[in-house]
Amino acid sequence: MKNVILLIGDGMGFSYTTGLRYFHHGSQKGLMKPTIFDQCFVGSQSTYSLDLRSNITDSAAAGTALATGYKTYNGVLGLDVNNQAVPTILEYAKFRGKSTGLVGTSQINHATLAAFASHIESRDQYEQIADDYLDERIEGKQKIDVMLGGGTSFFLREDRNLAEEFTSHQYSFVTNLQELMTNKTERLLGLFAPVELPKQIDRDSAIPSLSQMTNAALKRLQQNPNGFFLLVEGSQIDWAGHDNDIVGAMSELKDFEAAFEEAVKFALHREDTIVIATADHSTGGMSIDRNDNYKWNPSVIKSITATPTVIAARLHETKDITTLKQYIKFPLQEQDLQKIQSTLEMEVKDTKLALIDMINHYSSTGWTTKGHTGEDVPIYAYGLNRHLFSGRMENSDIARILFEMLD
Repeated sequence: MKNVILLIGDGMGFSYTTGLRYFHHGSQKGLMKPTIFDQCFVGSQSTYSLDLRSNITDSAAAGTALATGYKTYNGVLGLDVNNQAVPTILEYAKFRGKSTGLVGTSQINHATLAAFASHIESRDQYEQIADDYLDERIEGKQKIDVMLGGGTSFFLREDRNLAEEFTSHQYSFVTNLQELMTNKTERLLGLFAPVELPKQIDRDSAIPSLSQMTNAALKRLQQNPNGFFLLVEGSQIDWAGHDNDIVGAMSELKDFEAAFEEAVKFALHREDTIVIATADHSTGGMSIDRNDNYKWNPSVIKSITATPTVIAARLHETKDITTLKQYIKFPLQEQDLQKIQSTLEMEVKDTKLALIDMINHYSSTGWTTKGHTGEDVPIYAYGLNRHLFSGRMENSDIARILFEMLD
C-alpha cells in the first residue's frame, strides 16, 4: 500500500458517532441520513490495556497498541510490557522511504500522537518527547516530515528552541492559518497554540481547523513518490468527554468528521490509499438521553455558540448574567439564571460546571463518569482492502494489519 491515513478520534465511542447522526438529523420526522462514518463502518475493536492495576486503558497504552501492534500498560509510549522499545508504523513507513505526518488538536507531543513517534516511560515527559521528534532518526533522517497542532510552550523553551533547530534542518515553521496556507515547503512544523488548540467552536480565523491541517499535510506528503503515512487525531473529543461537555464534544466530533471527509476525498478513485478512522477508547460514558425522557434534544446544543469554558470565563469578566444571551439562544428559566448568577461569586470552574449541568439537563444528555470507559469502539475504513478491518478485533490488530500492508 502506497499511502496510509489513520485517524483517531480520541475518546470517540459509539455513542458519540451515533449522537452525531442525531445532531445532523435535527428532526422528529423521517429516517436519519447516514453520516460519512456510517457509510464507512466496518467493525469494532477492543481497547483494554495490559495494566495490572487497571483494565481500562489510557491514551498512551491504547495509542501504543494502535501504533505498534503491542498492547502494554498505561502511561508508557512505544514500549511493550517489558519496557522494551517496539517499532511504530510511522517509523516503519519512514524506514520504507515514505513521508510521515502527525496532525492533532492537542499539543503534538501529547499521548496518542506521541505513541507513534516516541519510546518513553511516561507520557508526561512532554519536553523529552518534543526533543525526540527532532533528535531521533530513521536511516539518518528525522522521523516526522509534517507536524501540525498545538504546543509552542514545549518547542520554544528557554533551554532549547526546537523551532529554530527544525528550520536548520530544512523545515518551515508556521504559527497561523495564513502562514500555513501560503507556505509551500515539503517539510513543516506548524504550532498554533501554546498547548492545545481552542475547541473548533471557540477558534478564531487565525487557527486552522483539523480538516485544514489534514489537507495541508496531504498536499505535502503526497509529493513523495514512495507514498506516506499520516496520523490525524481529533484529540479533544476526549477532553470534552472528561468535562461531560456535550457542546465541546459535538464541536470536536464535527471537526473530526470534516477531517475524515478530507481523507476520504483524497482516497477517492485511488487504488493506492487506505483510510482508517477509529478511537483509542471512549470517554465519559455518554448516553443519548437520560432520566427516562425518551427525547434527546440536539437543537439545544446547536443553539449554543461557545463552549461552557469560554462562556464561564466571559461571565466572570463581565459579572453580568445578561452576557449569557450572547452565547445561549434557547429559553432559560429564571431559576437557571439565578443559579448561574450565584456562581459568579465563586471560581470560573464553578460557573463552567453549572453551565455544563444546565446544558446536559436541557439537551437530555447523560454521562456516567469523568474518565475513560472500557467498551469496544468503532472502526471505519475507506479504500482498497478496507475489508481487512471488518468484524471485531483487538486494537493491536489494526497496527499489525497496517505493518503487513506496508511490506
